[in-house]
Amino acid sequence: MKSIKDLLSTIFNTHLSHHQQCRTITKVRLKWVKNRSLDNIIDIHTDLKAACLLKDAIIHRPSTTQFLTAKSISDTQKLLGITVPTLRFIRRYPTLFEEFPHPKYPSLPCFRLTNIALNLHNIERKIYETHESDIVERLCRVLMMSKDKQIPLQSLHPLRWDLGFPYDYDKTLVEKHPDKFRIVKGSNGLSSLKLEKWVDEFAVSELQKSNEIKEAINDGGDQYRRFIRGKTALAFPLSFPRGYGAQKKVKSWMDEFQKLPYISPYEDSSSIDPESELMEKRVVGVLHEFLSLTVYKKTKRNYLRNLTEELRIPFRFTRIFTRYPGIFYLSLKCKTTSVALKEGYRRGKLVYACPIAKYRGKFHHVMRTGLIYRKKGLEMLGELSADNVIGIKEKESEEEEIESSGEWVEEEDDDDDDDEDEEFDDISDQD
Repeated sequence: MKSIKDLLSTIFNTHLSHHQQCRTITKVRLKWVKNRSLDNIIDIHTDLKAACLLKDAIIHRPSTTQFLTAKSISDTQKLLGITVPTLRFIRRYPTLFEEFPHPKYPSLPCFRLTNIALNLHNIERKIYETHESDIVERLCRVLMMSKDKQIPLQSLHPLRWDLGFPYDYDKTLVEKHPDKFRIVKGSNGLSSLKLEKWVDEFAVSELQKSNEIKEAINDGGDQYRRFIRGKTALAFPLSFPRGYGAQKKVKSWMDEFQKLPYISPYEDSSSIDPESELMEKRVVGVLHEFLSLTVYKKTKRNYLRNLTEELRIPFRFTRIFTRYPGIFYLSLKCKTTSVALKEGYRRGKLVYACPIAKYRGKFHHVMRTGLIYRKKGLEMLGELSADNVIGIKEKESEEEEIESSGEWVEEEDDDDDDDEDEEFDDISDQD
């Protein structure tokens, strides 16, 4: 029988030379501005992710013991990334988790999934099956950005939820697509997922795609074709905090930065001077593309740190996020550091919600119903099916994206904020 330790460990953390001038662009010392709207989204998604992971932990237990005990989850708070004890957290959502006494030890609380949660899981599974081609493409593109076209599984697994991969993606996708993926042992001895076949049509970044659409509308695609020939640069969409855009120094700096040639994250960058401005723009492009591939256009900084070698980005890359506040937002919410792509949100909402994001929105609605109405929420929701779950009306937030100057942090050259790096604790099998 698979232990709670093994199960949750699996879920969370298993398995251009003339442009290479030295730094000649004037650097502007920028400050960090708190964005309440994005912080609120990160707060919500932290609880949503924890509930989804607990759901998966129960689902993948043996059928005879498909439940978790209060004792077995007592030390999983840090593992889940939540700010309250796991027992208190799981009791907040009776529409998802049903509490009952242990069959042998009545004083020991246990938790299994409600019928609504089981139906939601079946809906999720069907979404993964229906949109498998999108998942395969996304996984291919992540591997295509890596140095050796392979990434250790222990670095990919923590990103599974952010990238919208199913629980067992490393098994099912390899079995179904042996022409694209293979499990190999890397030079460091770790099991890695390797790309077997390069797919040319996938090697077009999201920035290239968006510019292609814009230019096709404006001038029939001539500008994009000039970019393909290397005769022009692509500019990143910018959304500065209030007051930044009007600063002459910032505008001048970003104008010079935008004029640098755009290096696709799928191109070989080994010949670029690592100290050049061109390399910095290439790193910005890689981080931009990676965040674009995530479900919510954001992830934890430490997850990216696990991929610095594979993506050829500097280990001390946090300064990139604080240096380009028009492109990225760095959040310190929920006792960790997360980074979001600002263009992915408008007025506090995700610009484009993929099918798995829409499903998770319904999942969160079920969570909130339980939080507000407790067990009465089960009666209010009824028996969810694939059809009527789509009809659930979520309460739309009308809160606009708010830029507040309440918190300011000077951007320093020494990236000393490594102290919040998170290590996943082991969970003992205490059933």
